[in-house]
Order: sequence, then C-alpha cells, then structure tokens
Amino acid sequence: MIIYTVSACDIISGDEIISDSWKLIDVPGGVLWECDCKKYAKGADNFQLEGANPSAEDGGDDYGESGGSGEMVHDIEESFRLNWLKPDESGNDLKPSKDAFKSHLKSYVKKLNNTLKEQGASEETIKEFQAGAPAAVKKLLANYDNYDVLMGSSMSPDGMYVLIDFRDDGVTPYATIWKHGLKGVKV
Repeated sequence: MIIYTVSACDIISGDEIISDSWKLIDVPGGVLWECDCKKYAKGADNFQLEGANPSAEDGGDDYGESGGSGEMVHDIEESFRLNWLKPDESGNDLKPSKDAFKSHLKSYVKKLNNTLKEQGASEETIKEFQAGAPAAVKKLLANYDNYDVLMGSSMSPDGMYVLIDFRDDGVTPYATIWKHGLKGVKV
C-alpha cells in the first residue's frame, strides 16, 4: 500500500511547516490558517508491557521520567522539527520583542508578496493576500503577548513564524500560519 501525504513548506525558507493530516481552519480575512494541536511532556511516557514484571528488572532505569516530568512541547513542533523560541537554560528569552516581531512581519509580508509574484501566483491570489494581510498583521500584533513563537528547522530569519495560542477553553493550543506563505510538496 502506498500512502501519499502533502506537506506544506514555507515558500521563503523552504521549511516544512504543516501537512494535510492536520485540519486547517480558515481564519476570517482569507490569509491565515489555524490548526488545533496538543501540548505534552516529551519523554514522559511511563508504560509497562503487559506481563512484564517491573520488580524483576533492576529498577534503576526510569526511561520514561515517570510522573510526566518531561519537557513540555507542542506536537506540531515535534512533527515538523520547528524551533520554539523560548527562554534557554541560562534564562535568555529567544522570543522576539514585540517591536522585533512587528519589523519581522513587515519584512515577511513584503517578501511574501514579492515571492507570490515571482512564482506566478494568479492576480486573484495576490489581491486576496494584499487585501487581507493588513488586518492579519493587526490581529497578530494585538495578540502577540499570548503567542508561543516557533520557527522552521532552518531558523531562517526571513522565514514564517508559527504562532501558538490557546482557544477560549484555555486548554486547547492552536497554531496560526500564513496561508499564502505555503507551497504543497508531495512526500
């Protein structure tokens, strides 16, 4: 059996951002997509095979870091090798300041518009992007303090930021990505 999947890569950096196995939701305005994701403790799986006798083992190795004490990650981060811009071990916050993010957005939107033209996107697509981008930028800037910021695996400064916030329930994380900033690639 052959299974085909379509990955969507950032058209500027080439980084894999999402795939067709994730349910993408159109955001009003036509230029952003959202997809629900999950946050979990990486390496915190503590399982036992049926019939295994843990007391017969040496008991010294706890490979699963019991109690769910693993590093917290987003499933989208793990699935697409995204880099979470969060404080590092020494406490340096890698998340850009709001002003730096605003500057990145201006630059990204301009590059994306030019790339769409260079790659021969239809006039309708370009107009849709140009009409919706200002409102999307305004929305993203207004909510910036709530976002976890992720970058593609190349860490290209020109690439798309994947922004993660929580739904109104306060439990369900979701990612926001630029619809026009992606190109499909069969894997």
